[in-house]
Amino acid sequence: MEIKANWVDLEKRRIVPVSMRVEAGKIHSFQELDQWQESFLLPGFIDAHVHIESSLLIPSEFARMATLHGTIATVSDPHEIANVCGLEGVELMIENGKKVPFYFAFGAPSCVPATAFETAGAVLNDKDIEQLLANKDIYYLAEMMNYPGVLYGDEQVHAKLTHAREAGKPIDGHAPGLMGNDAVSYFSHGISTDHECFSLEEGREKAHLGVNILIREGSAARNFEALIPLLREFPNQIMFCSDDKHPDSLLLGHINQLVARAVKDGYELFDVLTAACINPRKHYQLPSGALNIGDSADFIVVEDLHDFKVKETWIKGICVARNGQSLIPRVEQTPINQFGLKQAPPAAAFELQAKPINRVIGCLDGELITLDETLTREELLAHPDIATLVVLNRYNEAPPALAFIRGMGIQKGAMASTVAHDSHNILAVGKSAMDIQAAIDALVQNQGGLSLSYDGITEVLPLNMAGLMSTADAWEVAEKYTQLDKLSKTQLGSSLRAPYMTLSFMALLVIPSLKLSDLGLFDGKRFEFVNQNQ
Repeated sequence: MEIKANWVDLEKRRIVPVSMRVEAGKIHSFQELDQWQESFLLPGFIDAHVHIESSLLIPSEFARMATLHGTIATVSDPHEIANVCGLEGVELMIENGKKVPFYFAFGAPSCVPATAFETAGAVLNDKDIEQLLANKDIYYLAEMMNYPGVLYGDEQVHAKLTHAREAGKPIDGHAPGLMGNDAVSYFSHGISTDHECFSLEEGREKAHLGVNILIREGSAARNFEALIPLLREFPNQIMFCSDDKHPDSLLLGHINQLVARAVKDGYELFDVLTAACINPRKHYQLPSGALNIGDSADFIVVEDLHDFKVKETWIKGICVARNGQSLIPRVEQTPINQFGLKQAPPAAAFELQAKPINRVIGCLDGELITLDETLTREELLAHPDIATLVVLNRYNEAPPALAFIRGMGIQKGAMASTVAHDSHNILAVGKSAMDIQAAIDALVQNQGGLSLSYDGITEVLPLNMAGLMSTADAWEVAEKYTQLDKLSKTQLGSSLRAPYMTLSFMALLVIPSLKLSDLGLFDGKRFEFVNQNQ
């Protein structure tokens, strides 16, 4: 097979018209041509850090949609399903991913559970991590979120780090805002990446320590604008990632969007493509090809070097996507789950009374961090944007934890989800206890999903795989998710870019400042529980 196109040769930093020959799934040869061609030939794009589960799709369905945008590989942390189903969940992700032509580089989830301050469905100790790291299908130790454990000598944390170093596999970091001596100490343990930088100053300081900085632009957290200047200073230490990508966003684009944006902003083409195609491959020692003779025939054909509209995506010599159509067939997958709650509590359980002084979670659009605010009862009752946040144990019968939240923008009704980082208990937000109860009950009846309730109407997207993903067709899932997202804005009144994605991080205790677990209100800076009126 021969493909004629303008080859973007990243190694020699040149563009040359060629006829590329592919034989037996590998790059056989390049022959230079005299005339420029209509299309451009590039290595495939790589998402350097993503939780496949956040797409609400199983890996095989994720691949069907991502390849439309030129993505051939992901560095994937199966942390979410591991928190629900343990090792069985990680193994399912690996095996399902093998059923399609795509490179899923899965990691060993380092923090299951993420903290001891919430109820999770599983525990992975250092022996479990050692077992995973011995698996050739596990490429790295996934994000070490327990940075206090790294800094203060937690025995289990350091045992996991030791196993990764002994296995010779990279260790991913997760240290939002960590700088100075603490950052030096944290990264001295072999931790080599960070995708949680939210300021240029933080990213530059960590890059000077030799850390690889992942520029993240997902459905909720967006740090491209703040961090992209680092590409000029540290071109060999920058990668692009989405971290969390909901299906409606994935339908529109993936890493190709960041590439186009960086080039339009004036960044050097070869530096941008090196970050998108080469740096992750080298760092994680991925088996995907880089368009060298003898490599696996993994490449994309794009219309131009401005918008990077993908015409074709090839993996292992197989065309997997062409002109916006996936050529990867669907595969059947038997779901697994862990959902012990049999009945939603009555509406009265979700009534939260204002105190003279109230501690309030302030959520921010496009950020995982939250504010820790204090309002009087009078201020609380007069504020138009105050709602009740609920976290309810999905694994066992237990009373719900409640808190006030500002910033979700909800004017009526309620929305709920079992995608609730990191332990994936039931998470809900609403203005009415009755609507909160209805939204939660829909999730209990379906053993997981996303739901919304208002004016006596309840809508739900069932997620039959661990309450995190659907085994249905990717486009059907995206359509239903888009409907719920629209209703959360048009009917409930949320002004957030991605209300469900933002909601999913309100129980993420490892990101400061104020969050809510199923066990109570939590101060992410002091790493301890606090009272609502403290």
